[in-house]
Amino acid sequence: MIFEPYDRIVFAGDSVTDMGSDQPIGEGLFDSLGNGYVRAVENLLSAFYPELPLRITNAGTAGNNSRDLLARFQRDIVDLHPDWVSICIGINDVWRQFDCPGMAEHHVPPEEYEENVRKMILAVKDSVKGVFILSPYYIEPNRQDKMRARMDEYSAVCRRLAEKYGCRFVDFQAMYEKYCAARHSASIAWDRVHPNQIGSMLMAREFLDQCGFDFTKR
Repeated sequence: MIFEPYDRIVFAGDSVTDMGSDQPIGEGLFDSLGNGYVRAVENLLSAFYPELPLRITNAGTAGNNSRDLLARFQRDIVDLHPDWVSICIGINDVWRQFDCPGMAEHHVPPEEYEENVRKMILAVKDSVKGVFILSPYYIEPNRQDKMRARMDEYSAVCRRLAEKYGCRFVDFQAMYEKYCAARHSASIAWDRVHPNQIGSMLMAREFLDQCGFDFTKR
């Protein structure tokens, strides 16, 4: 397990991270962490590692693209003095190109996206124990689908940046593609983006696989 007692893990992202969490950041009791993968990560860590007190912070905000997240990155992530930072952004950068094709001001092209994520990494990498880069995704197994193909470009940016800066890369797109070989995406996300509890658990498991998590621990 890579985490140590009292480590603070800050999850930055959009609605997939937010999932109803308190704003601008959520942590602590009740439903402050929302009902998505961040809550599932916290639940699994607490259940399997009760001897390991950790501070889990949800800094996701629904509707954010990488431009939005970068604009609040200092306040909502850096100023919290995290030990670990997880960045999951990019879905809206791509989605707005398809559901709002005429509103170019809401489109974030790959070049800008790469620079935005790079700036986020550089803002924290020298002051934290580690950075996680979580790929954006579209729960569509057909790689020829236009939005899926576009999303793959942004996921490739994340992989490239993670490798360049020594971050831990979590490939949600590959995970969902594997799952959809057995079940239709409708079973986990009606819009192929916002997961139900099954999808959230899949994401939490994929994240924890990068953390030395022992699922056989008793």
